[in-house]
Amino acid sequence: MAAHSEGPITIRRVENKADKREFVELAYRLNRGDPAWVPPLKNEVFDLLTPGKNPWFEHGKAQLFLARRGERTVGRISAHIDALALAQPAEQGMGPGTGNWGLLEAEDEEVAAALFAAAEDWLRAQGMHRALGPLSISVWDEPGLLIEGFAEAPTIMLGHNSPLYRGWVEAAGYRPAKQLLNYAVDIVDGFPPIVERIVAAGEKNARIRVRRVDKRRFDAEAALIMGILNDAWSDNWGFVPLTDSEIAHVGKKLKALVFEDLIRIAEVDGEPVAFMIVLPDINELLIDMNGSLLPFHWAKLLWWLHKPKSRRLRVPLMGVVKKLQNSRMASTLAFMMIEFIRRDAVRDYGATRGDIGWVLDDNQGMKAVADAIEARVNRVYQIYDKSFG
Repeated sequence: MAAHSEGPITIRRVENKADKREFVELAYRLNRGDPAWVPPLKNEVFDLLTPGKNPWFEHGKAQLFLARRGERTVGRISAHIDALALAQPAEQGMGPGTGNWGLLEAEDEEVAAALFAAAEDWLRAQGMHRALGPLSISVWDEPGLLIEGFAEAPTIMLGHNSPLYRGWVEAAGYRPAKQLLNYAVDIVDGFPPIVERIVAAGEKNARIRVRRVDKRRFDAEAALIMGILNDAWSDNWGFVPLTDSEIAHVGKKLKALVFEDLIRIAEVDGEPVAFMIVLPDINELLIDMNGSLLPFHWAKLLWWLHKPKSRRLRVPLMGVVKKLQNSRMASTLAFMMIEFIRRDAVRDYGATRGDIGWVLDDNQGMKAVADAIEARVNRVYQIYDKSFG
């Protein structure tokens, strides 16, 4: 990342389509030299930032900022406030008076400092007294700053940033609030004998049924899964409930990446109580597309989506309803879903590795599951906070 320190920095708000295009394009220029950075599809980024396209804006508001030296754009940041986050208990991380920032890109520390000041000023003017970030834009999108694991490109829906940013964030007065862990696990040869025994016992338990998702009933299945999610994660740090329109939006966005044998719903006594979503790693394609499906990348993408071969798979979401958490049944269901999907993933997708994340650093249940299948932490994301008057 080249530094250009000549001339004063000016900060301006993004106010029109040209500004927004500049905001989006900057990330591609600043990260072009990083072989581990995966360029997102540009239309996806525009949709994330556009009211009417992203249902987050039904309960949130955001201001985007650009930094310039002369005529050169040298940085960007978003500042945003989520009404649903403000309504959460303060002890869970969000809560009254807490705004957020995200989507940081900067050529150097001086630019970053000016951007943080602009974001904080905007949040302060909106009545906030604390900034928690980075979130891009929701906690459900790409939360956290990468602080460990820069050598390898991330899997689908995991963020990546310059290793310089950590120092710049901390120099601006931000302190660590929470870490999010991503685990990698080799899946070709199966899991340790203790896990195999738990799975075998679960398969003999007549109360338990672990089924594939039914894509013909996609909307109903998506609503069922997200209902379990909202219950399962409701006590987690940073939790903000997903609205019905957000659930529909996520379902529509991910539908092309949903494969019935990679998603499981677990039932106990006929009641759906747990789920696990696994996605093939589309980043293996996107890393060479520079954010665009034109002129011919769309054909490659459509061919891949027909039946993807994916070396890596990611588990972005799994959950067990609150009433079963910390029980032996919960761990049995988790191991069964992981093992059933592992078998299909190796056989049908050519997968050799699974990524599990994010996992909150205080989620002892999921950390125990990860340890049991001999997964190792390969990426660490940090969320920071700062109080101001």
